[in-house]
Amino acid sequence: MRKNMRLSLVAIILLMATVSCKKAVGPEQEMKQEVSQDVINSVKALGFSTTNIIPEEGGYIVEGDIFIPTSDLNRSLNGSILRVGDVEQYRTTNLVTGLPRTITVALTSRINASVYGPVLDEVVRRYNAENLSIRLQRVSSGANITFDRANGSYLASAGFPTSNGNPYNLVRVNTNAIGSGTSSTFINYAATIFAHELGHCIGFRHTDYMNRAYSCGGAASNEGASTVGAILIPGTPSGPDPNSWMLACIGSGVNRPFNANDKTALNYLY
Repeated sequence: MRKNMRLSLVAIILLMATVSCKKAVGPEQEMKQEVSQDVINSVKALGFSTTNIIPEEGGYIVEGDIFIPTSDLNRSLNGSILRVGDVEQYRTTNLVTGLPRTITVALTSRINASVYGPVLDEVVRRYNAENLSIRLQRVSSGANITFDRANGSYLASAGFPTSNGNPYNLVRVNTNAIGSGTSSTFINYAATIFAHELGHCIGFRHTDYMNRAYSCGGAASNEGASTVGAILIPGTPSGPDPNSWMLACIGSGVNRPFNANDKTALNYLY
């Protein structure tokens, strides 16, 4: 059963009860913060779903894990749509420029490196194996993209590249919700989440943003942009693909390495 990345922390803990080496944590009390109609209108104008907008320091989290700074609410995220089949799509906003280039990544000291170091190493391996015009390199500090610990009703969140062509510089990781472990199952599951957020940092939207019910369940919904500017990527299928690393929702313990369509899209852009 597919689970939404936006599941409450309690639900996530229940889902992970069968995963070995996890740490059980109690639910956190979150203050309900009202989101103004102006913010809702701005989020919709940017082409994002207005369901369950989460106020976060400095901005808002939409679609479960995408961070929009308050300063970006009134700017246009102009980009093309790369269509993969009838349901699954990749929609770019700003892209990383100055290619080829190396993008450095690091964990902050607030994230347990003995647990999440192998996870980040797997993310670096996955991207670099594709021989893209961007190459990842893990460093100890001063990284272009930093993974930091966070709390909230999400597994992780990240934003999109800046208008001057740099990757978004911060991935917030809810390590309490994701859990911990040393098994290959845990490392691949957590690496899928990390790789997904890094995908946002370099310009990828959710592949099922036109119909989030595809991976998240529930009723079909699309409050985003239309298909104006859609590009059918050569060599991709005409039907939906259930295994993309950029699907909006993920089940506990699920591993989504890049599939053939993901690789086509990555190489198309980078």
